[in-house]
Amino acid sequence: MAAERHKGYIVFIRLVKEGIYFAVNSIIVNKLRTFLTLFGITIGIASIISVFTVLDWMEKSIRESISSLGDNVVYVQKFPWSFDPNLNWWDIIRWPPVSVEDYEAVINKSTRAQAACFAVFQPRTIKFEKNSISDAVIAGGTIEFKEIRSFEIEKGRYFSAFETQSGRNVAVIGAGVAEKLFDKRDPVGKEISIAGFKSTVIGVIKKEGKGGISDSGMDDITMVPLSFAKSFTNLRRRSAETQLMVKAKPGVAVEELSDEVTMILRASRRLKPGEISNFSVNRASLLTQGFNAVFAGINAGGWLIGGFAILVGGFGIANIMFVSVKERTNIIGIQKALGAKRYFILLQFLSESVMLSVLGGLLGLIFVFAGTLGINYLYELEMHLTAGNIILAVIISGTIGVVAGYAPALAASRMNPVDAIGYSF
Repeated sequence: MAAERHKGYIVFIRLVKEGIYFAVNSIIVNKLRTFLTLFGITIGIASIISVFTVLDWMEKSIRESISSLGDNVVYVQKFPWSFDPNLNWWDIIRWPPVSVEDYEAVINKSTRAQAACFAVFQPRTIKFEKNSISDAVIAGGTIEFKEIRSFEIEKGRYFSAFETQSGRNVAVIGAGVAEKLFDKRDPVGKEISIAGFKSTVIGVIKKEGKGGISDSGMDDITMVPLSFAKSFTNLRRRSAETQLMVKAKPGVAVEELSDEVTMILRASRRLKPGEISNFSVNRASLLTQGFNAVFAGINAGGWLIGGFAILVGGFGIANIMFVSVKERTNIIGIQKALGAKRYFILLQFLSESVMLSVLGGLLGLIFVFAGTLGINYLYELEMHLTAGNIILAVIISGTIGVVAGYAPALAASRMNPVDAIGYSF
């Protein structure tokens, strides 16, 4: 019994090898037809995998950007990060900006906060010799900024407590700012002009790179002590882009910290019970929830766009396989007359169909890979063709090959050997 089973396996393997041989031979002989058949699948796979590759890069970059905000940090700002049906836009505009008094209230009364930082962001012109950056982002903050927003100093150092309290005209610049103003020179110790005020560069932030929504993180930011920023900023202006960042103590849930900060600020601002808070307490999880819906929509769009191209490619393979069956009808008749089983004929044409489809899918992957290399070179992005997308492309193209080739292969396997031998194409 075991010997017969072993013999059956050997026969099956030989049949598979012969089926693949016939398929390869047919592909080689009909080069133009093979190319035209591959084209539809190649375009379809390239469309789907391109969308998924860009989507993976965007999702990875955005999630890294969001994670840099900290999953244990709340951001008190004027504007909310997510839509709230209970709030009207015109009411939010009239709210007062987050103030230094709010920062002091949290510092003095919070029992769940490990650190808190007040910061103001504004566009100003920065100059060094003949180079200048208009509308550069200036971040004036308290010394705790580095404890909450993670970043590395590549050259120089961060502000000292004395420099922060005394309002020294010092600045820590992002890698993008250093590149635009100083080119390849060392910025540390150089004097720049910020909104007309002279300032000494004491540090350069390590380059973070661009994110999925064209966010350059800390690369294009120039940080100065809050007391220095007050020289050219009116913190009381309603349009002032101020924020309070509060980091939770170890073991304290961010929701618990958010509730405490809300309670402290409502008391500090003397809001009555039932009155809507005139500030927003935001956290990274709100952004993640919003982007999940966006990613799902783009994902569905990728399947829709690529699906039509693959559908056309599948019809192309089915049509070519029917032509191939007709061309080889006499050969099929001879094979069956010599004792070839139905499954051998079926396997022979299915092998050809799957090989055509998978080959088209692999060409599509090559195009996507070449595209990512070009984009990374031109724009310095970190976009990569993942192993998951490669496997997905092979599975999709293989499945299309089976589905598109099954009907022609089944028709070939059911031919009458006598009729097939006498068939004239």
